[in-house]
Amino acid sequence: MVESGGCSAKISPKQLEEILKRLPLPDDPNILVNVETHDDAGVYRVNDDLALVFTTDFFPPVCSDPYEFGQIAATNSISDIYAMGGDPVIALNIMMFPAAKLPLEVYAEILKGGSDKASEAGVKIIGGHTIDDFPPKYGLAVVGYIHPDRIIANTGASPGDSIVLTKPVGTGIILAGQRLGITDGNDIAEAKKLMKQLNRQGAEVMKKYSIKGATDITGFGLAGHALKMAKASNVSININMRKVSLIGGTYNLVDEGCIPGASFRNLDFVENDSHLGKNLDYNLKMIACDAQTSGGLLISVPCDKTEALVKDLHEAGLQYSTIIGDVSEKKHKFLYLKN
Repeated sequence: MVESGGCSAKISPKQLEEILKRLPLPDDPNILVNVETHDDAGVYRVNDDLALVFTTDFFPPVCSDPYEFGQIAATNSISDIYAMGGDPVIALNIMMFPAAKLPLEVYAEILKGGSDKASEAGVKIIGGHTIDDFPPKYGLAVVGYIHPDRIIANTGASPGDSIVLTKPVGTGIILAGQRLGITDGNDIAEAKKLMKQLNRQGAEVMKKYSIKGATDITGFGLAGHALKMAKASNVSININMRKVSLIGGTYNLVDEGCIPGASFRNLDFVENDSHLGKNLDYNLKMIACDAQTSGGLLISVPCDKTEALVKDLHEAGLQYSTIIGDVSEKKHKFLYLKN
């Protein structure tokens, strides 16, 4: 039903930046995080001990099974709360569904997948809204709790930090290959498993180590979200693409020409503010720009905590977690990619 499913359906980040420049920023001292830094969620202080983390996300299907689609969409929506260090609490369904073109059983299965994944995260879905639209789109508006002094934001990366990624990348490429019939079945299964994996364990480890800077990797790709964090923190982030874990045959699919359109839109967004080394492998460059659906956490970790944090991530079941780079003082460019 779709040309681009999941977070690949997002509009170009370059276009989005231009749109957001035109929006007035609300003036309220209780707004702790707003759209200015393009962070994962907004944060509003209720009192000295409580703030609300609020986000929304929805997209077209990433797979044919409606229950799995619901699970993946809900996981992706809740992830932004985890990326900010919050505890997700309540949510509303957002559904666009072509009632005349699909049986209502499909609608019910999408909602059931979302409900079951929300329950796993401890989130109560208390309502929602549906319009008739084609193709179907689903997601959640999610509210979480956080202490105002414990917000993890994309402004928190500091020179000397290590950069840790908790999930492998390649979901956009794997799914594009699936549509072309050239992706290995095991890789498709692994991609779906990763997209359904909550970032809850990663968030708990971040809180244990009092992490200040993080984001999650979704539609703008590893490079796009790393660039946004570097800009928000006014630092340079250096990533070694050889250290980034990939899902199965991701590299070989790109080598065969399987590069989704979102990768080129993301490359267009990052290349002006990034140094893409002369020897940077073309395939790895495009993988860095691959739009991820329900991707992992990108964490800026003080170097004296990095080894212990990665060890705890592994023990929490996030076996792909690895150090992929570091943070330095702002140089000529915000993002540096190398082999």
